[in-house]
Amino acid sequence: MSTPPLRRRLVAVMTAVLVPAALLVAAGGLPAAVAATVVTVAPDALDGTCATLQVFSGSSSQGYVVRNGNGYGFTSSAAGATPFRFEATQLSRYMLYDAGGAPAYMSVLNWVMPGTTYGDRADWTVAASGARYSVTATATGQRLGSYLWSLGAGGGTSTVALAAAAGCFTPPDVATAVTGTPSPGVDANGRIVGAIDAHMHVTAAAGFGGRLHCGEAWSPGGVVTALSGCPTHGSLNVGAVLEGVLAGTDITSSPEDGWPTFGDWPQHNSELHEQAYFRSIERAYRSGVRVVDALLVTNRVICELFPYRDGSCDEMASVRAQAQYLRSMQDYVDAQNGGAGKGWFRIATTPAQVRSIAAQGRLAVLVGMEISEPFGCREVKGVPQCTAAQVDAGLDEVQALGVSGIFPVHKFDNAFGGTRMDGGVAGAAVNLGNLLSTGHWWEVRSCTGPADMAQPITNDDFARLLSFGVMSLPAGAVLPVYPTGPTCNVRGLTPLGEHLVRRLMERGMVVHIDHMSVRTAQATLDILEAAHYPGVTSDHSWSDPAIVDRVLGLGGFVAGYAHPAGEAVVGQPTFVGEWRRTRALPHGTAITGYGFGSDVNGLADQAPPRVSSTTRPFAYPFTSLAGTTVSRHVMGRRTFDLNTDGVAQYGLYADWLLDVVLEAGADGPELRRELLGGAEAYTAMWERAVAW
Repeated sequence: MSTPPLRRRLVAVMTAVLVPAALLVAAGGLPAAVAATVVTVAPDALDGTCATLQVFSGSSSQGYVVRNGNGYGFTSSAAGATPFRFEATQLSRYMLYDAGGAPAYMSVLNWVMPGTTYGDRADWTVAASGARYSVTATATGQRLGSYLWSLGAGGGTSTVALAAAAGCFTPPDVATAVTGTPSPGVDANGRIVGAIDAHMHVTAAAGFGGRLHCGEAWSPGGVVTALSGCPTHGSLNVGAVLEGVLAGTDITSSPEDGWPTFGDWPQHNSELHEQAYFRSIERAYRSGVRVVDALLVTNRVICELFPYRDGSCDEMASVRAQAQYLRSMQDYVDAQNGGAGKGWFRIATTPAQVRSIAAQGRLAVLVGMEISEPFGCREVKGVPQCTAAQVDAGLDEVQALGVSGIFPVHKFDNAFGGTRMDGGVAGAAVNLGNLLSTGHWWEVRSCTGPADMAQPITNDDFARLLSFGVMSLPAGAVLPVYPTGPTCNVRGLTPLGEHLVRRLMERGMVVHIDHMSVRTAQATLDILEAAHYPGVTSDHSWSDPAIVDRVLGLGGFVAGYAHPAGEAVVGQPTFVGEWRRTRALPHGTAITGYGFGSDVNGLADQAPPRVSSTTRPFAYPFTSLAGTTVSRHVMGRRTFDLNTDGVAQYGLYADWLLDVVLEAGADGPELRRELLGGAEAYTAMWERAVAW
């Protein structure tokens, strides 16, 4: 009688992998535990632990886990056991790397086998079980234990004892290249000392349907999976084409090599690729950044245009997913730093929490919201698609998610008001998105004084946009014709927009005024000024100077977009130049602290390579604003340099912050003081809003 094919394969695997363990049993059985340095830390504090695994079934030892060829078996010798590295994937969850660097995974046959990459079945949940641990396959709920003389899914009583070992595999990671102890996060008077990035998007990977943005700020599988690259963004694929539309990158040369070579990205204009990996954020934090405002961001229209997604395009559904992503990122950082609550990345939902986090020398992470259809409040041909009751319910929900500030208007006109407009080809793309969202193009008039767009979009801009083939006109649509010269959006603050502003004030939430049309912003400021409400910010240069001055007059907070430090292509803004112009405004003397808005991961360019990189280069190593010593940042096989890369990824904000101080020349000491006062100034503004 012949053996069925599947059974023959099972017998072959058992013979090759499991027989060594069976021979141990035949030779006299498996011994009890031998004396060793027992690991007894909490299940969420095992990251980086190098240990041998002794498996118990009930009270009986099955032996020590050992790598046997293409599988795992048992040995009676503690000295012969394979050392395993516990690498955190979340709180109390780990990859188990054997000494050869293979991650152990639970196979479909319930055997534990050596793998090659991270996956759901290579994720293990660890819990305390008396003096030992239970180790369970996260995906299947099956315990690591004994099965058919080999390591597999054991019974409900299978437990594991850990003994400290040496010789473990060290998985790839990214170092910060920062040494020394940072200066305290608060001064003797309890004032926060440090910079604030008042506008960044750490959760973009979970927005836009989940696949428009390539790469992750963190991943359970570490840097290898977080920054591996995406085929959809390769040469001539839709991701590369869309990035070409938005950022002017080369759509024909996008190899998507990612980790560890990074030949293609990140670059300073990698708008659809991850630029804020958590180790990069850590580098900036250890160099003086004390607070970041992590704005939840997405866009329904862009999401629906992109053909690949694994999440919802509904903007509020995306906000919920991103809020969870941010919480999971905090847990991940905790897991890599000793357990729950012990990480340097801490979400803050009140000003008091910001102060407490800063006093502990950690990074305070605020949560904001910047979307075009908040609470589903589109307008279609002027008709709002939501009610005041829906706005109130939406505010209840997002506050429960930790959101402390909101952009009432983002890229499109909506039920709250008109938008401030983009120009050029990118503006043509956003205007087409406005048509798809609202049923109409931007409607403008010529204007003097503050303008929403200095030079209107032309038919040439639309022609170039449509030539890429990513976006097309809806049936029957006719291109708009705009007057030459400065123009303003005809739409201002709506009655529903006024309702939202007043509700934000009642809740002590921060009103983000950038992206509002001039008419919308002016009407919003009229309400805030009449009420003497200070909770308002212009955080990344999407307003005109007159509006910024009114924000300062209210006691609000201002941050400049993170342009090149002090020199750029002729006609382009610089951070130092904009700071000087802001300080020269009538209310500029009210500035006690100034911030920067990176807009990283927000479909926005970062500062390009320095113009004077050869004649007057930025020097390495350097002393950061926090007093630490910082060398060039290395990720995989690529070394980043501010001179030649610009701010290609978030870690280079450590470098950029010093560069802006140096480029300010004689004004450098004052700019340094205001940057290091930025986190305090924002927190004090928020405190006044809460107390209003």
